[in-house]
Amino acid sequence: MTSDTTAIPTLRHNNDANPALTAALAILVIAAATIAGAWFFQLVLEILPCPLCLEQRYAYYAIIPFAALVALAAARGVPRAVLSAGLVIIALAALGNAGLGTYHSGVEWQLWQGPTDCTGPVGNLGSAGTLLQRLDTVKVIRCDEVQWRFLGLSLAGYNVLISLLMAAIAAWGIVRTARR
Repeated sequence: MTSDTTAIPTLRHNNDANPALTAALAILVIAAATIAGAWFFQLVLEILPCPLCLEQRYAYYAIIPFAALVALAAARGVPRAVLSAGLVIIALAALGNAGLGTYHSGVEWQLWQGPTDCTGPVGNLGSAGTLLQRLDTVKVIRCDEVQWRFLGLSLAGYNVLISLLMAAIAAWGIVRTARR
């Protein structure tokens, strides 16, 4: 009885195929899903963002196109140093955003004072006669009041975790690209 090992296909995972492409695409998907989720909470569930929430979105607005650019560059065989530099920029943006999310979470937990602009925009209130009427329509979104929690974490807390995940994926991509 002979054994023909070539008759049974083996599954091989080639981890060194293109780690920069893998990392950039993973980050792109995570960032796009996160910002889509933020817009869903805002537009569908009517959980309005405070000023700090809006500031945390800026990193995603930068990371999404930048990750797409790094993925495109990786697919076209751009030098490893350029790909690593792109992933470093993504990692730094994600880490900065994790820091901002941590600050926001601390404001929510009353660990420290938040910024003064978290009292909501007032804008042009018109004439004195309509002042009370207009004040009734202003909805103040405070940075220190949590509107939604799941498993004890607010959206700012989840932003910290997601940002750290994106930074870790970028770091993985940097290390694997350097070993390639």
